[in-house]
Amino acid sequence: MKLRNALRAATALSLLATGAYADGHAKELTIAIVNNGHMINMQKVAEAYTEETGVALNWVSLEEGVLREQVTSDTATGGGQYDIINIGMQEAPIWGAAGWIEPLEFGDDYDVEDILPAMRAGLSHDGTLYAAPFYGESSMVMYRKDLADAAGVTIADNDSWDNVKAAAAAMHDPDNGVYGACLRGKPGWGDNGAFITTVANSFGAAWFDADMKPQLDSPEWNAAVSFYVDLLNSYGPPGSEGNSFNEILALYNQDKCGLWIDATIAASFLENPNVAYAQSPNAGNPVGANWLWAWAMAVPAGTENAEEAKAFIEWATSKAYVQAVGNHPDFGWGSVPTGQRASTYQIPEFQAVAKFAEAELAAIDSAAPEATDLKPYVGVQFVAIPEFPEIGSAFGQEMAAALSGAKSVEDALAAAQAAADSIMKEAGYY
Repeated sequence: MKLRNALRAATALSLLATGAYADGHAKELTIAIVNNGHMINMQKVAEAYTEETGVALNWVSLEEGVLREQVTSDTATGGGQYDIINIGMQEAPIWGAAGWIEPLEFGDDYDVEDILPAMRAGLSHDGTLYAAPFYGESSMVMYRKDLADAAGVTIADNDSWDNVKAAAAAMHDPDNGVYGACLRGKPGWGDNGAFITTVANSFGAAWFDADMKPQLDSPEWNAAVSFYVDLLNSYGPPGSEGNSFNEILALYNQDKCGLWIDATIAASFLENPNVAYAQSPNAGNPVGANWLWAWAMAVPAGTENAEEAKAFIEWATSKAYVQAVGNHPDFGWGSVPTGQRASTYQIPEFQAVAKFAEAELAAIDSAAPEATDLKPYVGVQFVAIPEFPEIGSAFGQEMAAALSGAKSVEDALAAAQAAADSIMKEAGYY
């Protein structure tokens, strides 16, 4: 009953306004989503949406890198394969400005001001919201407090990378199936590229200089990537070059990881009760040591079901949806999507079960996407320019080669630098 009441409150007015009931025929929406936990949960929760509205939902669940490739290709060409797409902060402002996705405006009950300012700003262009956050995240350290205590080590907020490496070494026990550090290695600008960029930021590196010339051949990049490769090769699980979020989550929940530095949203899915949290480490520069991201929902321009798609997004990113998950018999308050709305962190039932909430919110609030003297561009773990996905993908492949030992760090960075330089020159930056 609570679920249905919350659903009605969020959808009735918008659906009547769009005419979704007008012809008596059920609409169907095709939705491309990333195959992360909260998105998978949404398929179950949204069964009530179909029951209430008659709008059928066709889900296309894809691995992160595949999703980005397919959604970008279809949206850029106006392919019309999807009515709703998962995108993030790299794409939303650029695609909105280009007219690839529809602007989003919702009713007063939606309370757009409740969306965390960092999320709202990152998904907007010139003050117009082009994608609504389903969940938001930064990155933080998630570590086994019992293993750290047994090894006599501690991990502090904003600790040094050297201390974190020492903690990983102390917890590393491969004979008993425990690896000191589990970190992303799978190639992709949003996979290994995202994590490695935060490491590089903390070493004082930047993707581009003031003239937007790539800087991947700098001493700071070499130091950061060398540290990363040594850390994972010394204290990570075998085959780390194939691991991203879902693979490491599985390892962590099998008690095979001492520490994991990754998306704050992972804390919702950790099963071991002995997990503690700390703000991301750095090597002297804390700015950019933790990323900022939202998996958001957008409507591709030209879909014939734009109004119905916007009505679904209004529900799926609303306060009512959070209540629906919290009150759902299969999920509960520990499984609600976080990082998107300030009000979520004030719900008593959520506060009672989410021991990660304070650390998550602190990480989001401290993320720094704005341009600085060190990095003359917007973005933490990505660069907010249209060319970055191509550059970042090439970079990710080279970093995976360095991690696997197929290339030296120097050769991998040189190849990534050459690729970035060619792409930026062809785009006319210099």
